[in-house]
Amino acid sequence: MRLRSKILLLATLPLIVAIVVVTLLVMRGAKDLSEQEIAVFEANMLAAKQAELQNYVSLALTSIRHIYDAAGPNDTAAQDAVRQILNGMTYGPDGYFFVYDYSGVNIVHPKQEFRVGKNWWDLEDRTGNKVIQGLIKQAQAGGGYHRYQWEKPSSGAIADKIGYAVALDKWQWMLGTGLYIDDVVAQAAAIRSDVEEGIEDTFLIVALATVPAVLLVFLTGVAINIHERRLADTKLKALTQRIVDIQEEERARVARELHDGISQILVSARYVLESVLHRAKDGDGESLLSTLETCEGRLSHAIREIRRISRDLRPQILDDLGLSPALKSLVTEFSERTGIEVDIKTVAFKDLLSAEVKTALYRIAQEALTNIERHAQASKVVLRLESLPTGIVLRIADDGIGNGSSGLRRSRDSAQGFGLRNMQERIEHFDGHIWMEFSDRGAVIEAHLPKSVLQAQTERLKVEAKNEPKSADHGYVGGRPPAGAGGDPRLS
Repeated sequence: MRLRSKILLLATLPLIVAIVVVTLLVMRGAKDLSEQEIAVFEANMLAAKQAELQNYVSLALTSIRHIYDAAGPNDTAAQDAVRQILNGMTYGPDGYFFVYDYSGVNIVHPKQEFRVGKNWWDLEDRTGNKVIQGLIKQAQAGGGYHRYQWEKPSSGAIADKIGYAVALDKWQWMLGTGLYIDDVVAQAAAIRSDVEEGIEDTFLIVALATVPAVLLVFLTGVAINIHERRLADTKLKALTQRIVDIQEEERARVARELHDGISQILVSARYVLESVLHRAKDGDGESLLSTLETCEGRLSHAIREIRRISRDLRPQILDDLGLSPALKSLVTEFSERTGIEVDIKTVAFKDLLSAEVKTALYRIAQEALTNIERHAQASKVVLRLESLPTGIVLRIADDGIGNGSSGLRRSRDSAQGFGLRNMQERIEHFDGHIWMEFSDRGAVIEAHLPKSVLQAQTERLKVEAKNEPKSADHGYVGGRPPAGAGGDPRLS
């Protein structure tokens, strides 16, 4: 990709962002403005309804005032006269007056006569609103409005309603009326729908004008970037594995040098010192004896250290006996060194794993145990090596303090340091992945390898067995079939 093309791509991306941001801001501003206008419209309509309600209630009070003012608190005749007047006062198909006493018993309801004489104190609308209690509360407070849902007499449908109530304290009555506001809600919804359609049309015009051309350039750049990234990832993966292979080769060489060279020399020197020590014990030289004992102890310590370093660099047991014995040897040495209890269960894969896969799993277990020893403050570790239908799983769990974070994460997102990154690079080379979970109750690391690593090794062993010369007696050199040439090539 030329520099000019890269610059064009980098210039196009901010343009896309700018167009999207400007479009969203314009749409948001238009929507906010329309909502404000709708809110003002609804407020004005409700104010008009409230003023109308006050006028209706004032008219009702004027109609009964001459009776109410002259009556006493228990004047049943006056109360009957007021009920008759209010029952006859209606306006429009849905306008009427209602009366309840302060306990919730209905006194007057010309449109729903079945309510008269019954207590409706706990009546609720569909939203859970206490209708009668709210109206009585507003009346006792000196008169006020209460919004609720109620059945329209003309249609039987439930609609939003705003009521206005006043108190007739002498008789402990609440007098009120209400107006349905479903027309206001419908008009506001219609205005809102028109505004939203306009916003959608504007967005569609902007999209049709700008998106296709910009999207074409963007997708071209994305395709080029993906192609280059895949090439880079492939090269990086190959380079990483080559580095790992070189590390293992160098470790094996250093281990052999330590074991075959320095270790043998030190062992020989220790034998000489042991001989001198035995002779000195028969003589008088107490100082010579003390010196020789010190020298022998230091040589023994040096031999142990060299063997430990050699084992850490490249455990010979991994090449000689296989992965399972090597893991058991590793956890035994770990437990003896740290005092941490290790519960290990593994399966033997015979020759079904390649040397690279065995090395990768061993190094992952080694790195995990090293991290536990340094950071976890654990008292118990559980190590499991299993073969599942989906592949191979190596699981190491501890009951330590974790790493201060929590949650389950996968592969690259969970990398915290070089050690964990090294685990991931090893396992990803074989198309596997690592799950890591850290919490205050401990840590869990699971390395998953696909079934293909077993199948690939089995096929390789079959090819090698096919190419081996057969003996006259049994058909195979040595009188036995090589691993993978026959029988069930599963776990032992």
